[in-house]
Amino acid sequence: MIALFRQKSPGNVAVLLVFGLLLKLPLFLHPRWTTDPDSDGWLYTNMVKGLPPGNAALLAGCIAFVLLYVQALLMNHLVNEYRMTGRQTFLPGMAFMLLTSLVPEWSYLSAPLLAGTLIVWAFHKLFELYNAQTVNTRIYNIGLLIGIASFFYFPSIFFAACMLLGFGILRPFRLNEVLLLLLGITTPYYFWAAYLFLTDRFTWMTFVPQLGIGTPRQQPSYWMLASIILIGIPFLMGGFYIQTQLRKMLIQARKNWSIILLFVLLAVFIPFINNHSSYTPWVLTAAPVAAFHACAFLYPGRKWVPGLLFFLMIVFIFLQQYGPLFWKK
Repeated sequence: MIALFRQKSPGNVAVLLVFGLLLKLPLFLHPRWTTDPDSDGWLYTNMVKGLPPGNAALLAGCIAFVLLYVQALLMNHLVNEYRMTGRQTFLPGMAFMLLTSLVPEWSYLSAPLLAGTLIVWAFHKLFELYNAQTVNTRIYNIGLLIGIASFFYFPSIFFAACMLLGFGILRPFRLNEVLLLLLGITTPYYFWAAYLFLTDRFTWMTFVPQLGIGTPRQQPSYWMLASIILIGIPFLMGGFYIQTQLRKMLIQARKNWSIILLFVLLAVFIPFINNHSSYTPWVLTAAPVAAFHACAFLYPGRKWVPGLLFFLMIVFIFLQQYGPLFWKK
């Protein structure tokens, strides 16, 4: 399977789809969605309420799979388009599908999953700035994507800080570009304030969500510990191989890896904001970490190493998803 995804073939788009469907089969057998009143944005809350009562769970599962597949393709295109690895492959997309299957909550429809899709798109736009001659429209669109993402999952607005740092890495500092980014972020809030005012419901409590720091109250388990190990080891391996390959990379690729690392660090800490219920918000880390995992599958000189990693992940996912059914019997 890894040998197949090592090739950049147009047919791998369909292979990735089938691979994702097989991994996410429980998403359709036992579909569900997650909610968290403390962090869910207005758009997500109303979208969930608008699901048809009879088929709400199944429709939520289908939407979640489409979002996961789109994120996998976006991340795969981002890594290949900007020459961030030694060769163009479909390993980032494969790694993303594996990653989101290691933690079951990451495959459910949720506010962070919706926001994450827009954030990955925003990073794609950010990388376009390096060689672009006219950037004003792109920068405004980046801000707009972050602003809309915050209406699904409000803590995602803090990714604006990562975008500002990305500007500093990719381009010389310009105050007008920072103002354009802020204008894009505040545009959805301008229309939201106008709507609340016209419907006579405007208050600061409804306009600006409350923020607080918290930790998930969900009981930790050995399954979660194993998931963290299977996520962390390939991530560290990928980071090691990236360091060994940096001198061979283009300057833009090196800068892009710095931004991806910032993406990971910010995505690790943002879920502590307004989170008291689950590990779902850490799905924001899946896209950037998948880029590191792709390097762990691509660069090892001994071919059995990525094969062993892949085998361990697949076995773990199978046991986690279907093991309880056999154990109950």
